[in-house]
Amino acid sequence: MTLNDLNLALIGNSTVAALIDSRAQIVWSCMPRLDSDPVFDALLRGSEGGEEGRFSVELIDYSHSEQHYEKNTAILVTRMYACDGSAIEIVDFAPRFKQYGRMFRPVMLVRQVRPCAGTPRIRVMVRPQGGFTREPPVAVTHGSNHIRYVSPQLALRLTTDFSLTAILDELPVVADGPFTMVLGPDETLTEAVAAAGRRYHEETQDYWLEWVRFLGIPFEWQREVIRAAITLKLNAFDDTGAIVAAVTTSIPEAPNSGRNWDYRYCWLRDAYFVVAALNRLGATQTMEQYLAFIINRVAESEDGYLQPVYRINGRQDIVESIVETLPGYQDMGPVRVGNAAYTQVQNDVYGATVLAAAHVFYDERLYRPGTASLFRRLEILGDHAVARYDQPDAGLWEFRGISKVHTFSAVMCWAACDRLARIAARLDLDDRSAHWRQHADAMHEEICAQAWNPELNSFVESFGGRDLDASLLLLQQLGFVDAEDPRFSGTVAAVERYLKHGDLIMRYTTEDDFGVPETAFTICSFWYIDALHALGRVEEARELFEHLLGYCNPHGLLSEDVDTRTGTLWGNFPQTYSMVGMINSALRLSSPWEGNF
Repeated sequence: MTLNDLNLALIGNSTVAALIDSRAQIVWSCMPRLDSDPVFDALLRGSEGGEEGRFSVELIDYSHSEQHYEKNTAILVTRMYACDGSAIEIVDFAPRFKQYGRMFRPVMLVRQVRPCAGTPRIRVMVRPQGGFTREPPVAVTHGSNHIRYVSPQLALRLTTDFSLTAILDELPVVADGPFTMVLGPDETLTEAVAAAGRRYHEETQDYWLEWVRFLGIPFEWQREVIRAAITLKLNAFDDTGAIVAAVTTSIPEAPNSGRNWDYRYCWLRDAYFVVAALNRLGATQTMEQYLAFIINRVAESEDGYLQPVYRINGRQDIVESIVETLPGYQDMGPVRVGNAAYTQVQNDVYGATVLAAAHVFYDERLYRPGTASLFRRLEILGDHAVARYDQPDAGLWEFRGISKVHTFSAVMCWAACDRLARIAARLDLDDRSAHWRQHADAMHEEICAQAWNPELNSFVESFGGRDLDASLLLLQQLGFVDAEDPRFSGTVAAVERYLKHGDLIMRYTTEDDFGVPETAFTICSFWYIDALHALGRVEEARELFEHLLGYCNPHGLLSEDVDTRTGTLWGNFPQTYSMVGMINSALRLSSPWEGNF
């Protein structure tokens, strides 16, 4: 069975995650971590995948289904109907709640199944894999109430009060009562599985409702922002503080484009945007955990050099390889594991890291405020920014065969020095403030001289260049230019002329290592909306924002890219960048709470 679209729902608990299709099939899940090998990999098995690599509760004589999240949670409810009117309901989630004074977020997926109309006949199929080898587990054994799936990578135990024979032999049976399935570590469940499922469900629901209750959401687009915030939280790995760009690998950016990348790692740039968005909503804990992650990366680097991307355990080596045994999403390989971007020079990372860390020097809500000691660590990154701002790199778009002095990288290096000057002043370190202000001013002058093109009346994507990219829309947000600066309005106008396709913004339109881009990079359209808002074109921005929300899948989720002709979602899913863009634009565009009720 080929998966033909990304109308998938995400569940998780900031340790593991899973993607579930409209028939309640778990088609993608990596365990025991977000960047581990997949246990369920049907998403990448193409047309020849059959029933392998999925966890299904199949309704015999299926007619149609309905799905929704329980309000303000990461708990998914699927109701499937048969042609004779019988129906079943499946509740899927990963437990997450406070227990014994700490967060309980196990390597575990819970499925609660109940008949809700007629006499539905079902077949349960549990076909985990032994990782990217595309091989089933080397051993499947069972006891009185559990089945063990053992592979060299992982041992899992399915505990259930359903018929083990029906699961092992994949027999169609009448679902004459509710049952629960708990897939997790190869450990004995210490309470009755039905009771455990109910308790986990109730406490997980309570956790998410409480988490959402303390978000500072806008008056308009509340449901969209809440879903985006929960999605970002599910992409954060609590144990280390790392934030993955997406939970998937190798969903192509465009059909048969070869632009298939593994996004299950922590990009410092992407993570900065995530924590900044969550911080605006008041979800500060994710930011504090991420700051611990990046401070450890800085501490581990002898000279302050930072890679653009790390494994979620902080390891540096992310060797890229191709999995020959998997045909890929819709048979559009290759399937890649690892990401060679870790070897690239991307000079914007110094700005991204300082910008993320700057929050702790200003946000009075945080348990551990910024100190002079932390500032001194950040100054090492500032030294790199000064040395590298006018040097060639791969840029934020991670070109594999192109190296230029990219304007965005240069501006992010300037931002590092600018924020260090401000932080030093806040800490009453006047000499250091003057030091970093002098560097920032000199860098600003040079960037304006090298990256401004009078003929185009616009900043351009590289020093001395003539091309544009969508990152130029961020110059005002980063504080490099004011919204009233005619150079900013000129740059927005140039982006409209060269990068706008219908209502969507391309990241660039020039040929790269893989040809000319075919799809719009979703967050770029949100950047454009934010730029319109800054220029006072608010009604235009609101109309475009509403249109862009129409590209969300039925669960309110967005992937990395959108086809400008068909509106089809492409690229890894769900993409944190895209969900961040939704949050930021909603916060800017929403009318205030005051006066609306």
